Amino acid sequence: MKWLNPFFWLDDKVSPRWRGVYTLFKKELLRFWRVAFQTIASPILTALLYLLIFSHVLESHVKVYDQVSYTAFLVPGLMMMSLLQNAFANSSSSLIQSKVMGNIVFLLLTPINTLEFFAAFLAASMIRGLLVGLSIYLVALCFVSVPTVYPGWIIAFALLGSALLGTFGIIAGIWADKFDQMAAFQNFVIMPLTFLSGVFYSIHSLPPFWQAVSQLNPFFYMIDGFRYGFFGHGDVSPWLSLAVVGSFLLALAWLCLKMLKSGYKLRS
Repeated sequence: MKWLNPFFWLDDKVSPRWRGVYTLFKKELLRFWRVAFQTIASPILTALLYLLIFSHVLESHVKVYDQVSYTAFLVPGLMMMSLLQNAFANSSSSLIQSKVMGNIVFLLLTPINTLEFFAAFLAASMIRGLLVGLSIYLVALCFVSVPTVYPGWIIAFALLGSALLGTFGIIAGIWADKFDQMAAFQNFVIMPLTFLSGVFYSIHSLPPFWQAVSQLNPFFYMIDGFRYGFFGHGDVSPWLSLAVVGSFLLALAWLCLKMLKSGYKLRS
């Protein structure tokens, strides 16, 4: 069954100092890897359906950038949307399941400090999000050519976006006490912020008031900066997007570490 564990070759090479955080990271990784049909294949299919339906309906009616088809324009947005949603889902679902089933105590009793706990959950969430995003890109290339003008920006925003939503997922998992609270958080916070961030459109196509509202959404900066890496065009400067996303990530990471250190809703 070693083929189910992409990191089995590291098992004997990790030093005792990092054995705890590695084991927790490996557990979180295998948690979604063993059900890859649900955690990886399902979001790829969903994104592909969005791509086929929206491109078929709007390809000849919507033009965002010169020399860029609407179908190509959609691909980075769908990649980042799926990346964000899956990074959030990985850490949040793991924590809420552990809390509801009562096995969170076994994690809290281990000699793993707060930072290691945070790093293990975050790294696994980032890998799931990045894997889904990359898979969508490779599948989309079968239907449309998507340029990569600035690969550095693509990598930067993919890493920052997955880290931000992975952190957000840990916070949500700590806060929620039951599954319906987590579902409400995902349906009324994550989903609207994602869909209203410019996945399917440029905010310059909106009235001035709604353009201003869109720029209050941190998800918009993740998607716009990510899309800039592909086409060299964006609705705002990529440096502004980088500053906004980086600031939100630092703020959420600080809050998350404070919650973990205090044991909020974990040790009570």
